[in-house]
Order: sequence, then C-alpha cells, then structure tokens
Amino acid sequence: MTDPVSRTILLLDIERYSDRDDVEQAYLRRMLYGITDRTLTVAGVDETSRQRADRGDSVMELIEASVSVTALLRTLLTEVPAQLRTVNRMASSSAQIRLRGVLASGYVAIDEREGWVGSDLNHACRLLDATVLRAALRERGDDFALCVSESLYQGIVRHDHHGVPAAEFHRVELDSKNGTLTAYLHGPVTRMPDAENPSPATGSTDTGVRATAPDTPAAAPGASYNFSGGSQSFGGSLVNGDQNILSGGTVTGDVVLGTKNTGDRS
Repeated sequence: MTDPVSRTILLLDIERYSDRDDVEQAYLRRMLYGITDRTLTVAGVDETSRQRADRGDSVMELIEASVSVTALLRTLLTEVPAQLRTVNRMASSSAQIRLRGVLASGYVAIDEREGWVGSDLNHACRLLDATVLRAALRERGDDFALCVSESLYQGIVRHDHHGVPAAEFHRVELDSKNGTLTAYLHGPVTRMPDAENPSPATGSTDTGVRATAPDTPAAAPGASYNFSGGSQSFGGSLVNGDQNILSGGTVTGDVVLGTKNTGDRS
C-alpha cells in the first residue's frame, strides 16, 4: 500500500437512478460525467490533477491538494446548478437528472489492487448517503444538494470567501455506529420527525434531524441539526465502519474503495 497523500474528495450521485431503465441509466451516466468534467474544467482542475472512480450511478474524484479548494467549491455552487438546468430543460421527465454532492478533504492511500483506502474517504461516503442530504434534495425545487465535511468547513467555508457564503451552510450531525459525524449542508435543512419518535407508518427511527440543545455553542452561522441514522452506503455497497469494502470482501481497518463496479444502485 502507498503512503497516504492529501486529496480533495468530490462525490456526485444521481437521485433515483435504479428507478430508470437501461437506456435512461446510460443517458444519465453520460450527463453525470459530462457535468463533472465541465465543472472541473471551469474550476481549473486539469485532468492530470485528478483520479476518477466509476461507481455506476456515482462518480468519485480524488483531486490533488495543489488545486484551489475555494475555487472548486465556488464553482460547484454555481456551475453544477446551471448545467443541471440546461440539461433538464431539454430532457423528458424520465431523463431528468438531480444530484447529491459531497466535498471533503483528507488522506487517501492506494492498495496493491489499486483500491482507494482511508477513513476520510469512508466519512465522505457516509455523508453522501446520509438521509439528511437525500431529504434536502428531495424537498428542494432545484436539482442539486451539496454537503461539505467538517474539516473543509473549518478550513475554507467559515472564512466567508467570495462566492462561498458561510451563512448558507448549516451544521448537521449524522449518528453512525462509529460515532457522530459532523458536516455542513448548503442551503436549508429539511426538518424531519425526531429520531427518538418513530414514524407512525413505519416505526422507523432512521429518519430524524433534530436541532441541537439551545445552550450548545453554534459552530456555523446557520442553524445546527442532528441526524440519527444507521448504516450508510455508497453506490450500493455497505459502508458500516471497519471491515467493509465497497468493491466486495472484508478487511480489518478503514473502508477500501476498489475497482470499477457499474451495477445498479438505489
């Protein structure tokens, strides 16, 4: 395994991909990768400065630390929504594409099978599949919902750089089996029933976003929320703490993202 190196982690995932037929899925994949490529080009990310993992309904990019994260985040907030509007304006209802996104930073290593290894990567994948992010996209009128990791918020967003308004990001907390994961959601947070009060219809406790206690110090200009959930998955594979590999099999340690898998995802 290589020594871990610092990378910016970008994840983009298509909403309701598995609801489409094969022809529609192929079209959506083309749109996803076209949007990703054009956005990174506008952000000044050269092809030699990025590595891509194809996850079927999702794309994962590892971007070299030399690339400006501020410029990348600023571009994500403007370019992705603009491109989605352009694409969807000409698409039929069955071919509409809506995206969830996560931008994070951390250390990633590559194993002997060219798999990507790292707890920071594991964290980012959990955020991408979090119910709070899914709910935000589902309830919004636009076609893009973005979440950033706590480290990226602290290093970039909270400083209120031009084009990256800190007041538009709201702290959310995802309860996982490995502890609480903190992230920051861009835009309004969908308020769902308290996780401790199951839904009358399902009895599930995996749907709650709740505000933190009033005396908890606010870490962000916006509101702070807590989301309680169970195991999370990325691209159809379980990310449930240590011993889980997205490409199949098990290991002891951090999650490993392996070779390409273009199977169906939910």
